[in-house]
Amino acid sequence: MSNEFATDLTLALVLADAADAFTLPRFRERSFSVDLKENLTEVTEVDRGAEALIMDIIRRERPHHGWYGEEHGSGEGDGWTWVIDPIDGTSNFVRGVPVWATLIALVHEDMGPVLGVVSAPALNSRWWGVVDGGAFKNGSPIRVSQEADIMSAHASLTPNASWNTAGKSQNLYRLQNMVKRVRGFGDFWQHMLVADGSIDFAVDAIGLEPYDIAALVPIVQAAGGRLSDRHGLSDWKANSAVSSNGLLHDSVIAVLTS
Repeated sequence: MSNEFATDLTLALVLADAADAFTLPRFRERSFSVDLKENLTEVTEVDRGAEALIMDIIRRERPHHGWYGEEHGSGEGDGWTWVIDPIDGTSNFVRGVPVWATLIALVHEDMGPVLGVVSAPALNSRWWGVVDGGAFKNGSPIRVSQEADIMSAHASLTPNASWNTAGKSQNLYRLQNMVKRVRGFGDFWQHMLVADGSIDFAVDAIGLEPYDIAALVPIVQAAGGRLSDRHGLSDWKANSAVSSNGLLHDSVIAVLTS
């Protein structure tokens, strides 16, 4: 692991431990309130509480760093920012589906995301990755697949209304019919399955936010893969995300943009 970010990764894992200890019991007990945001997406008191808990630790341990979260806004820092999604997959959390996770990233104003942690306690899974430091799942190193033929690929696709609005739903349909096997794992999970080599590429919904993407980037890249927006540009602030083993990336983007 890169020694430059060793202490920051240690802190990120502490943040994930604290979040898991807060979120998982509440998920199991099914006792929480649910509200709708202005964009009509769900938010729970657990989302808000988990983010507040994480931000309190960050402000104590890294007072010179900035922070940016889904539920409680942002604070300025010295060029380093912690980007937090307390529960990615809130709809799953609300419905008792175990596919949800806390996303934690450390982002530099010039270098972009340098480390990421994705902790999914209901799946008993945690992934992390550091620039030049490798990627891991539950402590074991992970690598992307070596599949180079898109017709033999296993993929995850997440169509939504915004793909229709963009006039590109037919492109997802083309991809679906090109590959060997398609599933819709959704949210963070599909990109982590790319990182650990379980599937070969994933195409997310359009309409993402930076906190949906930042933590994924270092993990996929450290595992040997690529993560870009749907146009093929590396931008953690984009509204879309495509991850792959790298070998298939240009082919996937060519279909999406045709």
